Amino acid sequence: MFTLPFDKMPYLQAIPLTYAAVNQNITLAVLRLDVIHPEVSGNKWFKLQFYLNEAIQQNSSRIATFGGAYSNHILATAVACKMAGMPCIGFIRGEEKITPTLKAAANAGMELHFISRTDYRNKTLLQQQFRQSGYYWVQEGGYGEPGAAGAATIHRFIPSQTTHITGAVGTGTMLAGLLKGAVPHQTILGIPVLKGAENIQQDIALLVKEPEKMKQMVWLNTYHFGGYAKHNNQLLQQMNEWWQLYRLPTDKVYTAKLMWAVFDLIEKNYFPSGSNIVAVHSGGLQGNASLLPHILKFS
Repeated sequence: MFTLPFDKMPYLQAIPLTYAAVNQNITLAVLRLDVIHPEVSGNKWFKLQFYLNEAIQQNSSRIATFGGAYSNHILATAVACKMAGMPCIGFIRGEEKITPTLKAAANAGMELHFISRTDYRNKTLLQQQFRQSGYYWVQEGGYGEPGAAGAATIHRFIPSQTTHITGAVGTGTMLAGLLKGAVPHQTILGIPVLKGAENIQQDIALLVKEPEKMKQMVWLNTYHFGGYAKHNNQLLQQMNEWWQLYRLPTDKVYTAKLMWAVFDLIEKNYFPSGSNIVAVHSGGLQGNASLLPHILKFS
């Protein structure tokens, strides 16, 4: 019998807000989901919780999921499954390369299978090959209705007076959850980290299922720095500055682009006077592992 101890996780009782000094007319706070757990960090626990419950209820043989060599999702799934006593397997995109992320996932008990990029694009065919295995499949990044439902519970930690909620967008699962849980006076700003990510808006709409809720979304697609995991020296320097000013660790793939966007929008007077902004730190610093050790002043 599997057990799921997440309801007893003490670090979910009071998630802190880090306030950043911007100007006297606007309040900016960062919801520090990154501090809830070293590996099941940020939005990962929220997105995984209902998948794990379903897998246990269905007596699945194991969780199976997808990701890259530096995937926060892969590591979080491995550790969450270990906590729940659920075996898991990760299908990893590309050639076999044991990164620190994958080593940690394997140490947590995840079975790793490396597949070609072509096969990775044909996930449905791969799932059909294992259809008799009793696997419970979780899509890359936790995309799906259970993931969005879990992400909606992030609102428990967002102050009710918040007017604008911002989040980095990969698969769109977290943003869908933020939209599902938003109250009418709140605007949800999505900062996609991929170039040409307009189709993700459709993926979000499929999860939200409410056209009126979708009207609360603002899509800002000019902060991707050239594409997924792309960055420049200026962004890296700013990451170090945020660390020095606020003790706020960010990653070059997601949260650094989010914070860059928020500060840039404030500087350009995008937000009305009196706005209360919450930037959701979606956690996970695995993307920084590809940088040389001396680049960042935090780890």
